[in-house]
Amino acid sequence: MIQLTIIKITGYGPWTLTLGSDREHRLQILQASLYKEIQNLFSERNCLAFPNRFDEIFVITNGLSVVDHIEIQKELAKSFQLSVSMSIGQGKTPYEANLNADKSRRSKITLDKEHNIFGMPLQKGEDLVQIIHMDVDGSTSISANHSPYEVSSLILRLYSEMSEFFLPRNSLTFFMGGDNFMIVSSGIDKENIAKFLDLVKQRHGLSFNCGIGTAKTGRNAAKLATKSLDKIRELRESGTKEQRILELTC
Repeated sequence: MIQLTIIKITGYGPWTLTLGSDREHRLQILQASLYKEIQNLFSERNCLAFPNRFDEIFVITNGLSVVDHIEIQKELAKSFQLSVSMSIGQGKTPYEANLNADKSRRSKITLDKEHNIFGMPLQKGEDLVQIIHMDVDGSTSISANHSPYEVSSLILRLYSEMSEFFLPRNSLTFFMGGDNFMIVSSGIDKENIAKFLDLVKQRHGLSFNCGIGTAKTGRNAAKLATKSLDKIRELRESGTKEQRILELTC
């Protein structure tokens, strides 16, 4: 079971209009600061936050209680004028958890009204999350032959194609900066991942390295996924047979 918390700035649209036309720099500073603080507060509790839209952040919160969320809400209230809502969803897949979190918010089903926390009563179960960490192999050579903006355009196309491929497989894809992507999934096998790598190779002539990590919490799963990715590089540099997909589980 995966537990997902969707964090969204409340009353954001109307508030932005009160700032006048010369507001964009202030909004960007606010969004960046909010993401930094949310990542900090949740990672301390062995969770991992993913930027969805700049006014919305997804967090894998396996193992966190409503009380934990309340404590984080109180910390955020000390640092920001705007408040945020937290919608907690659980499910067998990340996509299902996302749907349940959103449904609770839209239906105004609250776990703690005072602190703006939505969700159905949390169920205890066997927590397990799979994270796939991908990066483009040879991105340095791509950057050497294309302008920075052309590289960004290519990365965004890859992000879109990755999201379209993995969403029907009940997984959520996030761009993590540079040429790095993380996919929050639930039991996707290596054959499906290899199928996506083949598609990218055919369409763009590009190769991906792919590390997979499975653990009870988001942060530990990401750690194992990145460790798998590092191992792929080590094997390649040592002259061992080339390997594109590697998985670690704890």
